[in-house]
Amino acid sequence: MLSRPKPGESEVDLLRFQSQFLAAGAAPAVQLVKKGSRRGGDANLDQSPLEDHRDVVMLDNLPDLPPALVPAPPKRARPSPGQPLAEHEDPEERLNRHDQHITAVLTKIIERDTSSVAVNLPVPSGVAFPPVFHRSQGRQRKPATSGKKSIFAQEIAARRVSEARVPPVKEVVSSLDPPEGSVACESFIPREQDCQLPWGNHSFQGPHLVTGKGLRGQEAEQEAQTIHEENITRLQAMTPEEILQEQQRLLTQLDPSLVAFLRSRSHTPEQAEEKATKELRPGRPFAEVIGEEPVMPTSANESKQEDELEPGVPVPVLPVAPHKEWLHMDTVELEKLHWTQDLPPLRRQQTQERMQARFSLQGELLAPDVDLPTHLGLHHHGEEAERAGYSLQELFHLTRSQVSQQRVLALHVLAQVIGRAQAGEFGDRLVGSVLRLLLDAGFLFLLRFSLDDRVDGVIAAAIQALRALLVAPGDEELLDSTFSWYHGALVFPLMPSQEDKDEDEEPPAEKAKRKSPEEGNRPPSDLARYDVIKGLLATNLLPRLRYVLEVTCPGPSVVLDILAVLVRLARHSLESATRVLECPRLLETIVREFLPTSWSPVGVGPTPSLHKVPCAAAMKLLRVLASAGRNIAARLLSSFDLRSRLCRFIAEVPQEMALPLEEAETLNTEAFRLWAVAASYGQGGDLYRELYPVLMRALQAVPKELSTNPCQPLAMQRIASLLTVLTQLTLAAGSTAPKPGSESAEASLSATPSLITWTQVSGLQPLVEPCLRQTLELLPRPEMWNALGAVPTACLLFLDAYYRAWSQQPGLCPGDWLQDMERLSEELLLPLLSQPTLGSLWASLGRCSPLCNPQSCAPAPEALPSLVSLGCTGGCPLLSLAGSASPFPFLTALLSLFNTLARIHKALCGQLAAVLAAPGLQNYFLQCVAPRAAPHLTPFSAWALRHEHHLQYLAVTLAQRAAAFQPMPATSAALLHGVALALLSRLLPGSEHLAHELLLSCVFRLEFLPERASGGPEAADFSDRLSIGSGKNSGCGRGALLAQACQDLPSIRSCYLTHCPLAQASLLASQALYRGELQRVPALLLPLPKEPLLPTDWPFLPLIRLYHQASDTPSAVPLADTVGTARWALQWVLVLESWRPRALWAVPPAARLARLMCVFLVDSELFRETPVQRLVAALLAQLCQPEVLPNLNLDCPLPGLTSFPDLYANFLEHFEAVSFGDHLFGALVLFPLQRRFSVTLRLTLFGEHVGALRALGLPLSQLPVSLECYTGPPEDNLALLQLYFRVLVTRALRPCWCPVLYAVAVAHVNNFIFSQDPKSSDEVKAARRSMLQKTWLLADEGLRQHLLHYKLPNSTLPEGFELYPQLPPLRQQYLQRLTSGIPQNGNSET
Repeated sequence: MLSRPKPGESEVDLLRFQSQFLAAGAAPAVQLVKKGSRRGGDANLDQSPLEDHRDVVMLDNLPDLPPALVPAPPKRARPSPGQPLAEHEDPEERLNRHDQHITAVLTKIIERDTSSVAVNLPVPSGVAFPPVFHRSQGRQRKPATSGKKSIFAQEIAARRVSEARVPPVKEVVSSLDPPEGSVACESFIPREQDCQLPWGNHSFQGPHLVTGKGLRGQEAEQEAQTIHEENITRLQAMTPEEILQEQQRLLTQLDPSLVAFLRSRSHTPEQAEEKATKELRPGRPFAEVIGEEPVMPTSANESKQEDELEPGVPVPVLPVAPHKEWLHMDTVELEKLHWTQDLPPLRRQQTQERMQARFSLQGELLAPDVDLPTHLGLHHHGEEAERAGYSLQELFHLTRSQVSQQRVLALHVLAQVIGRAQAGEFGDRLVGSVLRLLLDAGFLFLLRFSLDDRVDGVIAAAIQALRALLVAPGDEELLDSTFSWYHGALVFPLMPSQEDKDEDEEPPAEKAKRKSPEEGNRPPSDLARYDVIKGLLATNLLPRLRYVLEVTCPGPSVVLDILAVLVRLARHSLESATRVLECPRLLETIVREFLPTSWSPVGVGPTPSLHKVPCAAAMKLLRVLASAGRNIAARLLSSFDLRSRLCRFIAEVPQEMALPLEEAETLNTEAFRLWAVAASYGQGGDLYRELYPVLMRALQAVPKELSTNPCQPLAMQRIASLLTVLTQLTLAAGSTAPKPGSESAEASLSATPSLITWTQVSGLQPLVEPCLRQTLELLPRPEMWNALGAVPTACLLFLDAYYRAWSQQPGLCPGDWLQDMERLSEELLLPLLSQPTLGSLWASLGRCSPLCNPQSCAPAPEALPSLVSLGCTGGCPLLSLAGSASPFPFLTALLSLFNTLARIHKALCGQLAAVLAAPGLQNYFLQCVAPRAAPHLTPFSAWALRHEHHLQYLAVTLAQRAAAFQPMPATSAALLHGVALALLSRLLPGSEHLAHELLLSCVFRLEFLPERASGGPEAADFSDRLSIGSGKNSGCGRGALLAQACQDLPSIRSCYLTHCPLAQASLLASQALYRGELQRVPALLLPLPKEPLLPTDWPFLPLIRLYHQASDTPSAVPLADTVGTARWALQWVLVLESWRPRALWAVPPAARLARLMCVFLVDSELFRETPVQRLVAALLAQLCQPEVLPNLNLDCPLPGLTSFPDLYANFLEHFEAVSFGDHLFGALVLFPLQRRFSVTLRLTLFGEHVGALRALGLPLSQLPVSLECYTGPPEDNLALLQLYFRVLVTRALRPCWCPVLYAVAVAHVNNFIFSQDPKSSDEVKAARRSMLQKTWLLADEGLRQHLLHYKLPNSTLPEGFELYPQLPPLRQQYLQRLTSGIPQNGNSET
């Protein structure tokens, strides 16, 4: 018995089983019975099963390749049982004989010989495109049929009807040579006119409809001819009117489809030939189309005239006459032949109406009225065919074409458009942003879909467009050229800083719930709305790019585009860099294919492939990834064998790399930069021993390369990168021994000893110093100096790191490095300070400063919040911070070296601080402290301002070191203190160490407050006595308060260090970066610069924190700590208000007032403390100065406040509860009630907090502002006037309780009741009359006398105003007229 097949057996086993079964001759277990057809009833059901014919599979006959995926031929009907298939007929021959598939036809095509056939070009015509056909037009007159029909069935029925009435092909003829200017065409001739005399238009040679088909032999022809003759005889016997009447009767009785069928048979081929011959006669001026009226069903609402074509409709003049023999020209569709005509004339724009932008194939914006020849390929059959170029909508349409060449062309043009838009070439010629329009239209995901295309050309074009969209070439050039600056390797992430607007509107609970684990589930379209990079990464972009690199092996341009895109993704954030690192096989493919250690020599010229060839862009990608974090750098060094590759590309000079020289230079430079990034984390130190001879050889060759004229930019970048590597390695040697007294266990664990010792780097300084001397000799020659790039900067930074590390070696003699510092100062640095060229560098600081010249930080033309770029596509100007002539990198490195030398060698402080007296630097500092709006924080401005902050910080720090040993001029000290205060409020994230050092040293240092010793307190008291509007404080004046504040500076500093907190983790990371503690550096990617570290009102931060603590936990802060914090904060604010008013220029006076009010809202006892009372009174007097008071605006939005009226309402509630008539508290309550401020504040007091009026006992003499500020101009709010009158009449407001507001209320009520404005409304007039009458009837004679006889405000009088001894005549007459007949006190007046 044969065994059954088991799982796992191959086809060979199955064939072996089959041969055994056939050899055994056993009966099959299953019999195949072929049943008869289900449709035919005559099937032979008794037919025996086909037992003798078995299906045998032969493996040898199977083809090696699978069949092509072509559409299969249609199924053939199964043969009936009555006609069985031939048993011995070959199935293949039978299939070949009956196969009607397209492949069977194509194999028999024989190409016609066209060598002797003349080629005639088509004649242009005047119409470009056919009118757009809508489906609704085809169904407007659809026949009324029973039942429902699908749209497809309706279209087929309409097609058949139209085919029944369309004339033959040869009836549609166009003139080959139409006369110029002839555009008229004959209209369609109605059927009624053609049928009036049928025998005149038709030759009845035989029957057309009745052919006798179905009859036998000659009987059919005879019968048909007989019927035909009878019809002719009958028609000839009828008059034309009877023929038309009979025709109408038949049309109404017959089925419309039958009528259409009959009319389709009414034309014979002979008639069509005859008609075509007539139309082709010479001399015919235009095309003519003669057809019959289509017969359509009529209804009660539709007349027959609707089915007729309107007369006068022009028929397109075709340059070529279509022929029936042409393919697919059986039915001529005229609307589809419009494109063969000439283009219409170009329409000139007569108005300023906006037009659709059109671009050339190179992405250039074409003018609306430009007339270009058609051979350029810019005219097509879309909208506005006469205009050249492609619109964005048409390019989008082409990207979805089925023709791959069209998709490639569209993507290429879009890439060119994006590149030109980012370069700012379009300017203001376009309305709106091109990038924003493309992204809103889904261009990002269109590119992503194109990456999944199967055509390599489409993939290449999509990657090119993706690079044009994401990568700004100027950004990478800028970051590469500034890598060797002072902390130039540190960059901000290129990611959006704005928050999701939809998230801001959500409640906090829902926002936290949605952002927790479900944030990753947001669709890519939502992510791309606010962050293009995140949206792309959510579409699995990285695996697709890996596939393209690894499997498709694209060309060099595509490889470079992919690497540039990956670099941009890595610069986005730490998260994006981690995703690039962890993408399966992505980096393995890049390192294996584009960073090989051995390769075939590559000559100059185009390279056919970059695979297995070293690529500098791949090395740059690894460097950018390593900059994102020390863990990524460690993984790159350990997992991808980068040590051997770094040795390979550094050990060999660029001229010997068997690569093009430019590529070899760049590759060597990127290898140095990658090593420098790794050395910034204390990694890669083991390579120094292996490459020490190479580094020495490279350093010895630097002077020769510097003497080359002109200097090669790539060589200068390579030298600067080499010096940067040596700088980091020297810093690593300085941190060999861990510092004692580590702050935490984690810090001690991270501070592992370096693999580089001081003895290994101590010999570098004699090689670098000559290079610096050689570069400084070129300083008087600006052209050659600018060509050096960052080489002088890198030399200075190396010496800075060298002396810093030397001074940290515990076993060496300090006298050695001190003597070397003196030698360097005497031989090199001090002579440099006396050079006039250095003074010109200081003088150019203001022109290149982004702070003094905000226009240099203007955003890019196509800057988008969701796609961040530095906006340097067009390059940086020469005189800008990033320009080639910028003095910032060299001067910053020089100040850094001066600071290091001054910190180590105290005796050099005075000599080196002489650099601060340069006139150019002094002018630059004056511009920095001048009141000006800070530049808008853009990605480029954040990058540029960070480098400017470095120069300012180093200059202030050097001045502070020098001030400890010798006094500074008062003017310079005050100026530098102003620079320090301004810098503190401008520092960005990543500079926490600088902010902490400024708070520790410069800001609260007595040496920077020369006013304390030069009569500043006395001048403040004298100014207060001369000021008219200042408050008269009991006790000490402002001068004594300022003197006490100078004595309390240490306490003030500790207060601000406590209440101006910086994030601890960020502060530690920043300290490690600026102190050179490489083992503690977490990353070279800075935090996102959303806003400055400290707010502009940072001097009020302790007061704000006290207010928030009291609001959250009222009893949490002890009173002693509260009083001390409030006192020190108020002292410092008073110092700034008095001596550094520019430091508070950015804080509006209204915000300062709100901060002072917070002091009274902390608790019920703080404002009673005497020091606090004096300080608040002095600050309130400063706000009431004549130069400050006009700028006080309580209606504008204030930082940290929802609205000032809400704060004032809380202030009134607290005043009612705890004030107990405190005069200073009352002065702050009265201050916002001035007439020029919002009426809402006065309504709040007189409408909702009337009880507070009894406690406002502030005398008129202590009012901080004049009484006229409250009484003028007259009040015009009727509701407030009625409240004034009510509190006066009800005695809720009395002069003994609240003298100020009593005088104010009397003044406004008096002005209102005696005003006679004719433009007043009836309501106001009625209220005025009623109020005056009620005043006349008052029982309180004193109040009645005040309201009627008020004259002018006068704060020197007890009442606060003057009275008329007798009413003026006009008022007396007006009073008598309104009060005549009204009794007063029970007496009637006449």
